[in-house]
Amino acid sequence: MTITATIEEAGFSPASRISTIGVSQILKIGARAQALKREGRLVIILGAGEPDFDTPDHIKDAASKAIYAGATKYTALDGSPELKKAIQGKFERENGVPYALDEITVATGAKQILFNAMMATLNPGDEVIIPTPYWTSYSDIVEIAEGKPVLIACDAEAGFRLKAEQLEAAITPKTRWVMLNSPSNPSGAAYSEADYRPLLDVLLRHPHVWLLVDDMYEHIVYDDFKFVTPAAIEPKLKNRTLTVNGVSKAYAMTGWRIGYAGGPRDLIKAMAVVQSQATSCPCSVSQAASVEALNGPQEFLKERTASFQRRRDLVVSALNAIEGLDCRTPEGAFYTYSGCAGVLGKTAPSGRKIDTDSDFCAYLLDEADVAVVPGSAFGLSPYFRISYATSEEELKVALERIATACAQLA
Repeated sequence: MTITATIEEAGFSPASRISTIGVSQILKIGARAQALKREGRLVIILGAGEPDFDTPDHIKDAASKAIYAGATKYTALDGSPELKKAIQGKFERENGVPYALDEITVATGAKQILFNAMMATLNPGDEVIIPTPYWTSYSDIVEIAEGKPVLIACDAEAGFRLKAEQLEAAITPKTRWVMLNSPSNPSGAAYSEADYRPLLDVLLRHPHVWLLVDDMYEHIVYDDFKFVTPAAIEPKLKNRTLTVNGVSKAYAMTGWRIGYAGGPRDLIKAMAVVQSQATSCPCSVSQAASVEALNGPQEFLKERTASFQRRRDLVVSALNAIEGLDCRTPEGAFYTYSGCAGVLGKTAPSGRKIDTDSDFCAYLLDEADVAVVPGSAFGLSPYFRISYATSEEELKVALERIATACAQLA
């Protein structure tokens, strides 16, 4: 038997590090919904995790000027000096946290920041504490880096927030990181200084544990909620905290793919090693646009947040009026994470049983033409996530469909 024949018979075998990881359930639901739309169905998709606003014109203009000025070459590996200075100014101005330029890194989206951090720090079996519900990529990235996600359920009664006693109980000698996200995708829950303080006190008692905090939705908060980041609350933890952010959500720049972080110098250097063998530098034009995003006019952020808050109030009110659903009011982001325990065990007119949140979401898509994401995708059931980053008109129609679909369950 030839070597070629042996390879052909063996077929493809994925690396063990990705053998249990699949494409995001959010993307699968979106693809299914788009397929139904192509068939002529009037599907409303409430699953997208991106603003429905366009990138502001002054940011686009900065990108255009950069192109015609010839800023189309490679930049420094983990961010141009100009962008790092803009990020440095943002951290000091908005968060009260000083970082040197070599304590700042820029990557192709915040997801790459997370990937770089985990690949640069985790050894096989190292544990990462992740409160649930969580953004789906957190645990998958940890597993790719051969770490072990330690998932801690934080339900609606807890405000979808991790408590100090839960954190203390989860820490072991193998714990390397704790991941926190505020405001949160998928729940919209946010940590105030009072919420953070007990958690930070726990971390002060465990010097081997580092903190990764995802502040991506920092500018999308409601009802006079005061955003704060842990490194500003407890400077003693700054030397083992990675503060992650980006331009995607606040500035409606999801496709520009720029994320950034501030952290200890040695960690930033190690992350640069990973990035050097992955993507190298982020897009030069996107970096130029991001400089303008951080340094330019910021007034529009309040207007857009006010629009999101109106939509939040619309969705929360409508969901809570539906028998069987229970929706907590989120402090930020543009998601609701609604409990659906009250509809489980029921039967649809077609005869299909609704036993799980995944069943419920499939029912809404197949029979009500509304695409939402089940809580199982985010590690906490029975809930479902709605992204209200779409027009109020579409939201009203979608909510009417959900109400009708729930009323038809027996």
